[in-house]
Amino acid sequence: MSKKILVLTGSARKGGNSNRMAQAFAEAAAAKGNDVKVIDTTALKLNFCHACQTCYQTGKPCSFDDDFNTIADDILAADALVFSCPVYWYSVPSQLKAVIDKMFSFVIGEKAGFFGKECALIACCEEDDPAILDGVRIPFERTAVLNKWTVVGEVLVPGVFSVGDIDNTDGIAQAAALADKF
Repeated sequence: MSKKILVLTGSARKGGNSNRMAQAFAEAAAAKGNDVKVIDTTALKLNFCHACQTCYQTGKPCSFDDDFNTIADDILAADALVFSCPVYWYSVPSQLKAVIDKMFSFVIGEKAGFFGKECALIACCEEDDPAILDGVRIPFERTAVLNKWTVVGEVLVPGVFSVGDIDNTDGIAQAAALADKF
């Protein structure tokens, strides 16, 4: 059965390692008949979540109008969410984190379509120690538990920094193979 898969990327470096893995995943998932959309969060104008809990009171997910409101319907409509990013200072890049934080509006707004999705993580980091990826992996896994999402897989690749370093790993192949799990 075909699924609607939304890939949210969080790397400002065009053609970078995590973006190339996201692209490999998206192409493989589409080739399997899934409806795949990729949103580059670094191209969005995003503010931070104010935790005001006035979500949907203006008719929009976030009362502080920014580009999150333009992608909210895509997030809600997706059967599966795939997050792809490099590790920035041992955490999720701010552009993607802003989107994740603003997903709080779906909880406050009690949007049933937000809960119970499938999800996956594609991430990489400069350092060789795989524990460096914990700053992305742990928040992702806890977010999945909170929202009753099913984690179908994770592609975590350490030791890549410069554009093209991913070619010296099996990261692209792993990302493409992740599509088989949806």
